[in-house]
Amino acid sequence: MQALLILQAPGGGGLSLVIMFVPMIAIFYFLLILPQQRRQKKWQAMLDQLKTGDKVTTSGGLRGTVIALKDDAIHLRVPPDNLRLEVTKASVAIVTTAEEETAKAK
Repeated sequence: MQALLILQAPGGGGLSLVIMFVPMIAIFYFLLILPQQRRQKKWQAMLDQLKTGDKVTTSGGLRGTVIALKDDAIHLRVPPDNLRLEVTKASVAIVTTAEEETAKAK
């Protein structure tokens, strides 16, 4: 009878609650936060390597060639009428360099 009362006694749940949350936080970190940080670093490195002549696609779907760079913006030449547009660097989704294009053509 006393063993049954000891099992039902309140107050011992604090440690088990901490033991439960620590692995859950670790799982969230390794499955959600760490991969996002890696993608962010890779995207930032891609933006830092932008140069004139690169072909880019923006997040809005515009495709064009970089003709000028600013601190936080780029100027694109967009075919078929050779429009010159200024977009932020943050809107660049995909970059195709001139070297990649020549490699594809061969």
